Order: sequence, then C-alpha cells, then structure tokens
Amino acid sequence: MKIDAHHHFWNYDPEEYQWIGDGMEDLKRDFGPADLEAKLKSSGIDGVISVQARTNDEENRFLLDYASKHEFIKGVVGYVDLTRADARAKLEQFSLGHEKAVGVREVLQGIEDDAYCLREDFNRGISLLHDFGLVYDILIFPRHITNATTLVDRHPDQIFILDHIAKPQIRTSTPDPNWVKHIRELGKREHVFCKISGMVTEVDKNIAWSAGLLRPYFEVVFEAFGPNRVMFGSDWPVCLLRSEYRTWVETARGLTMLLSDDEQASFWSANAIAAYGI
Repeated sequence: MKIDAHHHFWNYDPEEYQWIGDGMEDLKRDFGPADLEAKLKSSGIDGVISVQARTNDEENRFLLDYASKHEFIKGVVGYVDLTRADARAKLEQFSLGHEKAVGVREVLQGIEDDAYCLREDFNRGISLLHDFGLVYDILIFPRHITNATTLVDRHPDQIFILDHIAKPQIRTSTPDPNWVKHIRELGKREHVFCKISGMVTEVDKNIAWSAGLLRPYFEVVFEAFGPNRVMFGSDWPVCLLRSEYRTWVETARGLTMLLSDDEQASFWSANAIAAYGI
C-alpha cells in the first residue's frame, strides 16, 4: 500500500477560500474525490489523508462525509480552534464516532503572532488531543520552527507531524543554513514526523524546478528525521500550481530510489500508518 499523507478537497467559493489568491486561478474550481481517485490509480497510490483547507466546523463535516463514502480516504485532519474554552467538546464532536478522524491542524503560518503556538490556551488544547487519539499537524514557515520546537517539547507524549518541511523558500540547490539548523534540531524530537510535501510550490516562480534542485532539501529532512519519521504527501491540488500529481509522485520515487526496500516502505506507507493510526 502507498499512502498520500497530505491533500485537500474543496467546493470553491471565493469568500470561504480567500487564501486562493491572484496567480492561483488553476485552483479556483471544485476538487472532489472523483478528481483525485483517477490520479491515484494512474500513479500507484492506494490511500490518502484529507487535510483541512478551511478553519470552521463545516470543514470537518465536509471531509468526514467524503471519508465515509470513499474507502481510499483513510483519514481526516480537521480543524478545531484549540484556544476555545469548549475545545474538548469540539474535539469530541469531531472525533467520537468517526474512526477516520485522525488529527487536527491550525493554519499557524497565517497567524500574525509568530508565537501563537506558545499561548497557554493553545497548549491547553494540545494537551487534550491525546485523549482522543489525535495527532497535530504543524503548518508553519521557517521563522516559526524555533517556537514549534518549544511547543513539541511541552508535549512529549503527543504525536506531531510537520507539514511541507516547514516551507523553506527554494531558490538554489543549497538550502538556507538557518532552515537546516532548525530542521535538524526539530528532527531530534522522536515524537515529530515530517511530510515530504509542498516542495514544488516553494520553488521561486522564476525558476524551473527539478529533482536535482529539491534533492538537497529532501536529504536534510531525511537525515534529520530518519527513515521512520518521513512520509510522502502530494499537497494536491495546490501542487497543480507547479506540478501534475503523477509528476510529483514520480519525482518522489526518484528522490527515494537509493533507499533500502524497508526505508521505501516506511516512506510510502508505514510511517503514515503509524503516525496517524490508520
């Protein structure tokens, strides 16, 4: 089995998806299970984790409904405002009775306060996740990694998954030394996993991306997190801004070609299955 640990669905509405801005016209349409399933079959991917793209309760109902109707959707990472006084009730509403509810995510990268993840009310909410068997997806930019490391240190029994390798800007094949330093530090935390996803859309728009350009970033992450804590993700349909689905899958296959059979199995399925409990 091969798992795509990160993708999105939406019925496009400009008010609900304001983050889909100028220059992203290819994303301004609906993307549903039928669109994705055809791509999975042609690319040799067997199952997916659906990740929130809106920050409201309706997003959870929307994704869980799709998951209940489609076997290839193995899990849902939804949205819960963990700072709310009723966060426990919201987590119950999301997860209880929904076996495919596997995690939650906040759009930390879009919050003005770079230290939002260190707030006491937010950390109180994080401390509740273990009670429901939910993981936490970390969506950040490189400038947030130090605070994210402090966050995960406060919760050593909670599984965290870093999305999109923290979204470094990719202009050359030499990664920013500060990103490298902080990724290596975060990778020392054995309860933190990392998705090899979202890389093509972080490449400078004036540069033609290639596997060779991305390989040094992959190698930094693989070294930092090790073979048992990295996993494949497509970030479809966002990836369509720079790459077709199958092209990214084939690129990831090339990046992992020199790994052992066991390491490849971990990357393509076992790590996602273990982290998300699917």
